[in-house]
Amino acid sequence: MKRPSTRRTFLAAMAAGAAAAPSALSAVRARPNPPPFLPKLTARPDESYWELVRAQFAFREERVPMNAANLCPSPRSVAARVEELTRDIDRDCSFNNRAKFRGLTEGSRAAVAAQLGVGPDEIALVRNTSEANNTINNGVPLRAGDEVVIWDQNHPTNNVAWEVRAARFGIVVKRVSVPPRPTTIEALIDPFAAALTDRTRVLSLTHVSNVSGIRLPVRELCEVAHRRGIHVHVDGAQSWGALDVDLRELGCDSYAASAHKWFMGPKEAGLLYVREDRIGGIWPNIVAPGWGSDAEPDVRGARKFESLGQRDDACLAAVGTGAEFHETIGVAEVGGRVGQLATVLKEGMAELGMTLVTPMDPGLSGGVCIMEVPGDRRAALDGLYEQHGIAGAGTGGLRLCPHVYNTMAHVERAVEGIGALRGVILG
Repeated sequence: MKRPSTRRTFLAAMAAGAAAAPSALSAVRARPNPPPFLPKLTARPDESYWELVRAQFAFREERVPMNAANLCPSPRSVAARVEELTRDIDRDCSFNNRAKFRGLTEGSRAAVAAQLGVGPDEIALVRNTSEANNTINNGVPLRAGDEVVIWDQNHPTNNVAWEVRAARFGIVVKRVSVPPRPTTIEALIDPFAAALTDRTRVLSLTHVSNVSGIRLPVRELCEVAHRRGIHVHVDGAQSWGALDVDLRELGCDSYAASAHKWFMGPKEAGLLYVREDRIGGIWPNIVAPGWGSDAEPDVRGARKFESLGQRDDACLAAVGTGAEFHETIGVAEVGGRVGQLATVLKEGMAELGMTLVTPMDPGLSGGVCIMEVPGDRRAALDGLYEQHGIAGAGTGGLRLCPHVYNTMAHVERAVEGIGALRGVILG
C-alpha cells in the first residue's frame, strides 16, 4: 500500500482541491436530511468526495467525534435501516412478519464474510468483541498445565478473562510485552516467539492496541505459532472497518470484532470468525432456542456461536447496510483514508513537540493515535472537547482516532487544539 501523504504535502493538495470542490458543499452541511447521494467510488477520491462522506453522518461540527476506538457514529443509511425495521416489527411482531429477518441476517453474514475474505459459514453474528473473545476463551479445550500466551496490551476480555479461566481450571497464562517504541516487525515477533513452548495451546493477540496504537504483525505471528500447532485468536476491534482485513491472508484461527467501532454499524452487534476446520472443536458459551434438541447443533458452521436467545433483528439486518456503506467507498479506500488521516495527525503532534506513543510507521500502526500527556490528562481532554469541539479519549495518554467521517479540517482543528493546550498537556 502506498504510504499516506504527509501533513505538509497533503495540506498543499487540500488547498488546491478546495478550489475545485463543488460550492454546494456548504449547502450540504446546512441541509443534513436527506444526505447527498454518495456515489460508488471508481477513481482516487479528493477532498470533495470525503466531504460527501462526512455529510452522511448526523453529528454537528461543534462536536466532532474522533474516538473510533471506542464508538463511532453510524451513517444515516444504517440508522435509518435500524429505525425502519424496528418500526416494522413494532407494527407486526408476528412470526409471519418476522420470517423475513432470517434472509436479511444471512445477507448481512454473507456481506461481511465476503469483505473479510472468508466463507459465510465461518462467521457468527454476535453482540460485540467482548462476547466473541469470551466464546474463544471458554470454548477452546484446555487442560490443567496447558499454556496460553497473551499480549499484555490486550483488552481485558482478551487477557483478564484468560486469568479467570486459569484460576478456575489450572491453565498457565503467560503475558508478553513488546518494546514501547518498536521500529521493526522483528521487535514485535521475537518476544512472542520466545514465549511459545511445547505446552502452549493458544496465542491470543490484539491486531491493533487500543492503549498504544501498535499494530502487531499477525500474519507472521500466525506462521510462527502454527508451526507448533497453536491456535491463534485475534481481537480485531481496532481493525475491522479501519484496515483492509483479509482473514485468509492473516491466517488466524479465530477473530473477534464489534460493529459499533470502526465498522460504523449498528450498536450491539459484532462478529466471531472461526476457521472452518476449528469450528467443531470449540464449545459455545450459550445454548438457546435455535441450537437444536441435543448436544449436536442443528445450525451450520459458526452459527452455533450465535444461539443467544431473542436478538435485535433490525440491528442484525442493518449490519448488511453497514457493509454496503464500506463497499460504496471501497474497503481498501477506507483503510487508506484512515491511514492518511492518522499520519497527518501524528505528524502534527510531533511538530508540536509532543511525544508519540504510537509508531509513526503506518506498517506498525493503524488508526489509533496516542501521545503522552505528562500534565493534566483530564483537563486536556475537556479542553479539546469544550474549546475546540474534538471528542477524544484518555486511554494510554491523549488518544485520537480519526475515521472517514472526519475531514482534514477536523484533523487540523485537533492539532491546533493540542497546540493551544500545550501547557496543560506538558504540565
